[in-house]
Amino acid sequence: MPDEHPEPLSPLEQFAHDLREEVRRRCAENAPPDELERGFTEWCLEELAGHNEADGAEVLPDRPFRAESRGPWPAAKLNAWALSGDGATLDLFVTLYHGGDGVPTVGTTDTRRQFKLLLGFLRRAREGFHTQLQEREDVFEVARRIHEATDSLTTVRLFFLTDGVARAEDIEEEELEGVELRYVLWDLKKLAQLRPGQREVIELDFEKDYGGVVPCLVGPDAREYQTYLAFMPGPMLAQIYGEHGQRLLERNVRAFLQVKGKVNKGLQQTLREAPHRFLAYNNGLCCTAAEVRLAKRKDGQMGLAWARDFQIVNGGQTTASIYHAVKKERLSVDDVVVQVKLTVLEEPEKIGELVPLIARYANSQNKVNAADLAANGPFHHQLEQLSRTVWAPAIGGLARGTHWYYERARGSYLDDKARQGTPARRREWEKSNPPNQKFTKTDLAKFEHAWLGLPHLVCLGAEKNFVRFAERMQDDGEPEVNLDYFRHTVAKAILWRTAEKLFDTLDLEGYRANSVAYAVAWLAEKSGRRIDLNRIWTEQRLSPALCEAVKAVCREAWEHLNHQQGNIGEASKKAECWEAFRKKELALTGNWQAEWAEAAFVAPRSEEEALAGTWERLRHQFLGDARTIEGLEAYTGREWVRTRRRDTVSSYAALTWDQLRQQPGLGLKRIRALVEMLQIAADE
Repeated sequence: MPDEHPEPLSPLEQFAHDLREEVRRRCAENAPPDELERGFTEWCLEELAGHNEADGAEVLPDRPFRAESRGPWPAAKLNAWALSGDGATLDLFVTLYHGGDGVPTVGTTDTRRQFKLLLGFLRRAREGFHTQLQEREDVFEVARRIHEATDSLTTVRLFFLTDGVARAEDIEEEELEGVELRYVLWDLKKLAQLRPGQREVIELDFEKDYGGVVPCLVGPDAREYQTYLAFMPGPMLAQIYGEHGQRLLERNVRAFLQVKGKVNKGLQQTLREAPHRFLAYNNGLCCTAAEVRLAKRKDGQMGLAWARDFQIVNGGQTTASIYHAVKKERLSVDDVVVQVKLTVLEEPEKIGELVPLIARYANSQNKVNAADLAANGPFHHQLEQLSRTVWAPAIGGLARGTHWYYERARGSYLDDKARQGTPARRREWEKSNPPNQKFTKTDLAKFEHAWLGLPHLVCLGAEKNFVRFAERMQDDGEPEVNLDYFRHTVAKAILWRTAEKLFDTLDLEGYRANSVAYAVAWLAEKSGRRIDLNRIWTEQRLSPALCEAVKAVCREAWEHLNHQQGNIGEASKKAECWEAFRKKELALTGNWQAEWAEAAFVAPRSEEEALAGTWERLRHQFLGDARTIEGLEAYTGREWVRTRRRDTVSSYAALTWDQLRQQPGLGLKRIRALVEMLQIAADE
């Protein structure tokens, strides 16, 4: 008999289980290994971009590139890549995905081999390997652009992504003439550090354990936080890092790049030749804590005596370099002083929101733009709140309603689930918030852009598409987030995810996401965005007629993309490729047009625009209504304008929105009251 009370999973085992469930959710049922590996790679890149660890990376759209060693060409593998606009910085990614149960171990030999495979691809590309490839191959464009950037390339980061726990002892970064190479490992343990609630809280007693109270200045109280400017002695910082290591950096998690990088070499030179100037030359650390305690120093001044949940969110390179100087170089850091800006948050629940922003603004190496911070705006907060309170209709008499969970902040779904406490409560919570009904900010951007007829933006990849989505909302204004907007967003999610499942039944190979984006966009365009989102929400599925239309258009989209000249993935990102498909007249069997709604589903950008849409939808129901306004008041229990009580309802219903707005004495407030009365009457 199976054990009714299995041993509880460790936090890392639980994280591995949840991660693999998320990967399976992204992929087709019975997905082959390459597709699962691609899903895992996509998830990793979204997480790393969200934590400012990698930016703008693209996954190879079909399958990873693999090549054995042959002739002058070394063995190579590539899953994803990113090249900066100036061609100076290149990120290459290789993935090793197991996907099974438990927590596998990746030995040092395997870890070293993955980095060698990436280095093999880099060498191939720099030496003109693209001339040996067909232009249609996904990797052709990558290899060509790297080859063209050879002269401008200064820094290459090689990323190894895995769902195992990797060992990396004694792995030396290789040298490549003219290029600074950096090895970056993201294994299961390190990925788990990105998830809220997975850290060990560090307490530092400066007074008792580290040589004394730290000199500091107290900044003004800023309501949400309190800031302290401290001056930490070098030996103290080295001792703290020696005891706690990478756990100090779990909200920074930027890997220490040994001493080969230009920044680190400069730090070492200062520590060796002019340690007393370190405070003048170095920007110092940016840290956070949940709580601090002050005490008097021997000179009578106040200083930091103790801190709880101490984290270095910016300055990991400085910290590790000082430790390296003491431990490896045997240098004295007695004259070294490091400036520390310590922020103590008054509300611990805001840590997940504020700490990433503090880290981003503090890090001068990375450009910060409004799109990076968009998920913290009111639009996303309102959508998140609705997703926690609105119940989707139950399907079937024995079923119950569920939530469509909008994960505004990364990891919040698993964090909310973990907070339920007992396994039984977690299972109950998951029934109300099914994993397959979770959607993220990048999912939202995908659904919206496909619906608006912008599938070429979707094909840019999750993060780049979201940046375009955020920029578009900045330029055009954010839509009003109300109950209708939330329901229609969920309906678009159902449309997209159903299209993915239907594509999987067509026995087509490759370019699933691109084809689905084009198919959904074509259907939205041809219907004038009148696919009935209200019906999809109510039934929580697509109608049989719409399913048949989706399947047919998915096949046509796949055929269209596969007939493009050159590289398919690159072609799908171009507006002219989409425009050619948009103009196609496809002969679809079935009568999906019969199910179109009367009006288009386009989210309003203001209250007035929302009222205008509601008015145009409602007024047609009252064109023949002979009642007076007084009669309507009696029916709805509302009062309107006393001087207009003898007017007929139909006399107003005959007016378009523009005509109604021109009526003297009817401002927006009075029109809103009239619309509410008509809505009550229509509902009754």
